[in-house]
Amino acid sequence: MHYDILVIGSGPGGYVAAIRAAQLGFRVGVVEQAELGGVCLNWGCIPTKALLKSATVFQDLLHASEFGITAGDIKPDFGAMIKRSRSIAETMSKGIQFLFKKNKIEHLQGFGRIKPGKVVEVTDNTGAKTEFTARHIILATGARSRQLPGLLQDGKKIIGYREAMTLPGQPKSMVVVGSGAIGSEFAWFYQSIGTKVTLIELLPNLVPVEDEEVSKALERSFKKAGMKVMTGVSVESADTSGEGCRVTVKTKKGEEVIECDVILSAVGVSPNIENIGLEETGIITEHGKIKVDGFYRTSIEGFYAIGDIVKGPALAHVASHEGIVCVEKIAGKEVEPLDYGNIPGCTYTHPEIASVGMTEKAATEAGYEIRVGKFPFTASGKATASGARDGFIKVIFDARYGEWLGAHMIGEHVTEMIAEVVVARKLETTGKEIMEAVHPHPTMSEAVMEAVAQAYGECIHL
Repeated sequence: MHYDILVIGSGPGGYVAAIRAAQLGFRVGVVEQAELGGVCLNWGCIPTKALLKSATVFQDLLHASEFGITAGDIKPDFGAMIKRSRSIAETMSKGIQFLFKKNKIEHLQGFGRIKPGKVVEVTDNTGAKTEFTARHIILATGARSRQLPGLLQDGKKIIGYREAMTLPGQPKSMVVVGSGAIGSEFAWFYQSIGTKVTLIELLPNLVPVEDEEVSKALERSFKKAGMKVMTGVSVESADTSGEGCRVTVKTKKGEEVIECDVILSAVGVSPNIENIGLEETGIITEHGKIKVDGFYRTSIEGFYAIGDIVKGPALAHVASHEGIVCVEKIAGKEVEPLDYGNIPGCTYTHPEIASVGMTEKAATEAGYEIRVGKFPFTASGKATASGARDGFIKVIFDARYGEWLGAHMIGEHVTEMIAEVVVARKLETTGKEIMEAVHPHPTMSEAVMEAVAQAYGECIHL
């Protein structure tokens, strides 16, 4: 069978590329051995947000008296939370099935391996192999939980993000290694429903890619919630031979042993590029990822790669946009390369974190003379009325030309608010234009306008 475009992987990169290709009139097939939607829909973005929502509702009920409401005996039902999360993941995966049918995209069930001559060999679950050909082949095979040499996951006592979403019972205690988005979100989820959590980070700050002020604010929030936070600490070993786990860590003061029921390793992801035929076809890799140009063409004509297996942030929305750029370029459309300097990042802890562009430190180190504006939610009427006064909006402008260099947010609903900054930066909007754009009151989002005004010495409510 021959396709115009054959995509290997159905995550947010692969399925979006496939749908856009079908919209453009191509005959499209997608090779996927697991559930449609990839890790994001089935084991990442979506089911984790379902768990976090359950935890948020539980916390809201615990604090109901602060809002004049008397609640009875409130207890978390861990099994029900897990069941709801899996049900939502299943619903979303079925949604992709519907979109494939709607757009006449063929799902080829099995493991895909590329061969020279634009051939894809698909091995189904019985071991049977079938070969398909295509004019264009897009690799979108995603990534998996990264394994640390001294912290090898066994799926029971040392787990990754998949097992963290399907544990048979709620652990009484947990050590989370790594405080990126995955680690911090799971640490907050388990802590908020009553598990005693210790969060360990090798670097000096939690969520290390974020602005330092945001990182410190999250650390204060976590500690206030009762979580033990350890930064600048390395994990030396993990002993799982007993009933529980014994984690030996190295701190500035020396070694310390932490006992827990379960260890969650959340130290990033590893690209899925093994055994997919790269060597056989001669596709070049660089630093463990597939080397591509600005339109995701590999070193071999007719082969493309997008998502977590290429250079750039391993984020679902990045993979989706890469897929669209890739197929539109194949279709001969006028298309610009993706601007990786304007990619938003979100962490769905409580409070939430959202950011785009340069941190204050990065802007200073790059030689910019900067204007910084910061508006705390303690000064926001909507935040105060909602009982969500933690956090702030921080904006950074180039003092000379007015370029909006970055924005960093921590607080309730900031993951919904960062889009304003992304669009403004895309349109090269000035701070003056943001101040002149009427923001609704009372809202959390008007804090963006207030922060910009504060950068220019015109903030009303500070």
